[in-house]
Amino acid sequence: MKNKFGLVLGLVLLAGSVNAAFAPFQVQDIRLEGVQRVEAGVVFRNFPIASGDMVNEANLAEATKQLFKSGYFEDISIAREDGYLILTVKERPSISLIKLAGNKVMKKEDLLKGLSQSGLREGDVFKRSALDQIEQDLLRLYVGQGRYGAAISTSVEPLAGNRVALNIDIKEGSIASIQHINIIGNSTFSDEELKKLFSLKLPSFWSFYTKDDRYAREKLSADLERLRSHYMDRGYVNFAIDSTQVSITPDKKNVFITVNIHEGEQYTIRDVDVSGDLVIAEEALKGAISVKQGDVFSRKAMIDAQDAMSKMLGDKGYMFANINPAPSVHEEDKSVSLKFFVDPGKQTYVRRINVRGNSRTADDVVRREMQQMEAAIVSTSNIERTKQKLDRTGYFRSVNLETSRVAGTDDQVDLNYTVEEQQSGQFTASIGFSQNDGIILDLGVQQDNFFGSGKKVGFNLTNSSTTKEASFNYLDPYFTVDGVSRGFDVFYRESDFEEDDVSSYSLDEYGGGVTFGYPIDDFQRLSFSLGIENIEVNTNDEVPVDEIQSFIDTEGNQYLNLKGTLAWNNNHLNRSLFPSSGYSHQASLEVSIPGSDLSYYKALYQAKYYKPFFADSGWILGLKGRLGYAQSYGDNTYPFFKHFFAGGLRTVRGYSNNSLGPRDSNDDPFGGNMMVVGGAELIFPLPFIENKSSWRSLFFVDAGNVFTTDCLSSTSAASLCSEGVEFEELRYSAGLGISWLSPLGPLSFSIAQALNEKASDETEIFQFSLGQSF
Repeated sequence: MKNKFGLVLGLVLLAGSVNAAFAPFQVQDIRLEGVQRVEAGVVFRNFPIASGDMVNEANLAEATKQLFKSGYFEDISIAREDGYLILTVKERPSISLIKLAGNKVMKKEDLLKGLSQSGLREGDVFKRSALDQIEQDLLRLYVGQGRYGAAISTSVEPLAGNRVALNIDIKEGSIASIQHINIIGNSTFSDEELKKLFSLKLPSFWSFYTKDDRYAREKLSADLERLRSHYMDRGYVNFAIDSTQVSITPDKKNVFITVNIHEGEQYTIRDVDVSGDLVIAEEALKGAISVKQGDVFSRKAMIDAQDAMSKMLGDKGYMFANINPAPSVHEEDKSVSLKFFVDPGKQTYVRRINVRGNSRTADDVVRREMQQMEAAIVSTSNIERTKQKLDRTGYFRSVNLETSRVAGTDDQVDLNYTVEEQQSGQFTASIGFSQNDGIILDLGVQQDNFFGSGKKVGFNLTNSSTTKEASFNYLDPYFTVDGVSRGFDVFYRESDFEEDDVSSYSLDEYGGGVTFGYPIDDFQRLSFSLGIENIEVNTNDEVPVDEIQSFIDTEGNQYLNLKGTLAWNNNHLNRSLFPSSGYSHQASLEVSIPGSDLSYYKALYQAKYYKPFFADSGWILGLKGRLGYAQSYGDNTYPFFKHFFAGGLRTVRGYSNNSLGPRDSNDDPFGGNMMVVGGAELIFPLPFIENKSSWRSLFFVDAGNVFTTDCLSSTSAASLCSEGVEFEELRYSAGLGISWLSPLGPLSFSIAQALNEKASDETEIFQFSLGQSF
């Protein structure tokens, strides 16, 4: 005989109401009915009653409430059959389809992604309570774009098989722009000066790109903090923002911002002191404080002093030191007593250094750049220098550092360096054109991290009517464990310069050399090389140009040259490719060794400088320069085939490669023994590109030329030549350049306009190169 007690649970009360009371009993088993899509395990995880439990009316009511909270069911009923508990559920419908209509500005994929993050996607159980949240989330997306007139409406369409379709109709509205920013209460600083601090701007010509005329609460908060810092860094310690009002016109198209401020008076420093557990001499700590008695109080200077002392303690192993500045305000004389409390904590050691992400690069290649050692006292400077050295290798697109405490200790940390490798090899190619030769191709491979060994290996093969070349180079940057490098190179080259639109002569050369480099410190390096080369000059014309014939008459046409080179490199750039901050200096001197058939020296200096306008903005100022001077010594004549040349992507863009400077008696480029080249670049982030680390875009202005100190007055070319540097002969150009770190190496393009070309100059608007970056 069956005894059945029905328990129907009302949705209104959420816990359900019992239609029939029953005595407590022990559950022998639970039978589940009505489940279609929801897994049984989901039901039992949310129903806190199991076989063997003693249950009563209150137990079942509470268990049913818990199951309702899971959100999967719209009706639940419970019945008892002898010792069995029968749980019957009615599932909520599933979302079969989400239909979006009216969205034009925002892509369907982006909106569906936003819905998914809010817990609404096709295939999920439909929860009607989620609709209001969905509308709010979508509106928030549009408001973030400045579309305050956006409206969202939703409807639910029942489908067969306990399914529904969600219809979401969107009215996107237009973008609201900031029409007025009003600052009230300022007398020390003008409105114009304070408004320059704001990232929010009034509409301008560039607003379509910068979108800085669109109001956002987060941007305004940042601007107000920037305003506060402006006053606090200039001594106005009682500065306050009394109120901020943001008004939107009824048509939701215009935004008005009003900021009420109280400036207060300017305060100076009365005294500066340091106290606490001074594990470093008090005088040394005070030396890190840039402000002194009588200076205007500056919150930035206070924070800078705090950071400087923290770094000083970190270099001594106190990595988690606390430096707490405590300014005391004296209203009677408008001054501030500045006191820093020092809590160094325990001296910290490095337990382990982990390197991740170097799938191609050998682990020892990364670890040889480490300045911080395992089991040693922590030095924050060494940790940061390690990151900088890894960045400058050029093997990695990014280097990230994470410091983690060792569980169970308070004086040990692990250092985790995560690297993202990039293509360190270059497939180099250049394409040129001359009237006589047509297209000229040059192919080669340079691998700066050969098979992940950190060694540089390259070879070049060229075969054209202009140049035939075979060369090989090798460099081991860690020939010794302390960073002494060794390399060598060999080459064979036949060059016909007439086909390259330079003076009419050709060179047959072969030789080789060996190079050693010695580190001075983390940034500076000296290198020495010794090379030998055999050079033969051939004239191509029946009547050679005067300059070449004069040199051959004096020096002959074949030379065995032994040369030595001394170079100095001081590199403070933050990255090898696409640097964004820092500077570098390079100087080299090449000298033919006495006893060679040639007697000359050739000096070259190069400098680069990068300065970001704002942190992480992508807007960077770049400056570069190159100076060269060469001359013969003794009674020999300087070899014309060692001249400097200018023009092209590497020097003055917009002018043909090697086309600038003195010309020979046939009016062909001849080069010179002096070079002056420089340029300025405004680097900006390329829009619509997600991975900006692989791209560099810039506006540039280039200037430069080559000159000579020795015009051959006995030749007919004397009238075409001027001796010495003439700055009025510098050539200028301006344009746009883009570089991409392609899988084959850097690929660079430039579109440039020559600004002061003369009739004899050869210009090119479009230039490109594979294997060279800006």
